[in-house]
Amino acid sequence: MPSSAIDNAFTAASATTAGSDPTYAGALSFMRRPFSKECTGSDCVVWGVPFDSAVSNRPGARFGPQAIRRASAIFDNDPQYPFARDLFAGMPTNDYGDCLFDYARPWETAERIEDEAAAILSSEAFLLTLGGDHFVTWPLLKAHAEKHGPLALVQFDAHQDTWPDDGERIDHGSFVARAVDEDVIDPTRSIQVGIRTHAPDDCGIAILYGDEVEEMSARAIADTVIERVGTRPAYLTFDIDCLDPAFAPGTGTPVAGGPSTAKMLAVLRRLGQLDLVGADVVEVAPAYDHADVTAIAGATVAMYMLGLRCERLAGAR
Repeated sequence: MPSSAIDNAFTAASATTAGSDPTYAGALSFMRRPFSKECTGSDCVVWGVPFDSAVSNRPGARFGPQAIRRASAIFDNDPQYPFARDLFAGMPTNDYGDCLFDYARPWETAERIEDEAAAILSSEAFLLTLGGDHFVTWPLLKAHAEKHGPLALVQFDAHQDTWPDDGERIDHGSFVARAVDEDVIDPTRSIQVGIRTHAPDDCGIAILYGDEVEEMSARAIADTVIERVGTRPAYLTFDIDCLDPAFAPGTGTPVAGGPSTAKMLAVLRRLGQLDLVGADVVEVAPAYDHADVTAIAGATVAMYMLGLRCERLAGAR
């Protein structure tokens, strides 16, 4: 029901209050969370990184954070399915806005992302990042590993992103190889889900290929992920091109033969026992989208990530 206030992103009294803006109006923060650069006291912080200078095919993911925020307005603060609760009633969450960097100096971008992410993480908040192309995950992994040690990477993707890397490339297709080489992630505890291409090296990371995912149940996929990760602190990255182009046409490097949104959400729903310390959704490129289906998928994936965090916090309290 509408209230006497609108633009909850600016007018919210706290980071736990629900908004009541119409889905078609109001300031578009992620799920109407209040905009704030103050993270102290927040359990979760949502942040955008509008960078796409590392793409190898179609650009446009710099507009991903805007599109995901816009699509998230569909979550009108009812109890969120399938978590059956107001995610924010006991989980103060704010939208931090976007990372600032100079588009004309892309070689500085990784450092800017890492430094700002580290500052947010110093508040002890869980950081959910909206990309941007998949290169942004590299500095995010570094910031999280600095805090938690080598991470288990749980990667939903059509691509391995393990192409040869010289340590200097600005490339969304080689950052995973760099993360392994620099001991930022532990490949023996990492897994990639939905892969439908081949890179020269798997870097020791377990892979569930697209045809395997097609034949497995969501529960079997989740169980495989959980067994691989174990108790290692995990970082969850979801490249929207993990989904078949029928469900996510708005992305830079679509690959046919992928899973449905419904199936991958069912997998995410079963990952609650993982020790997730950070997450991102990347590669939403709205210029290639149709009827916002990709942006809605991205926003829903992000909401599920917050839902898993909410349940984990509720269990710990």
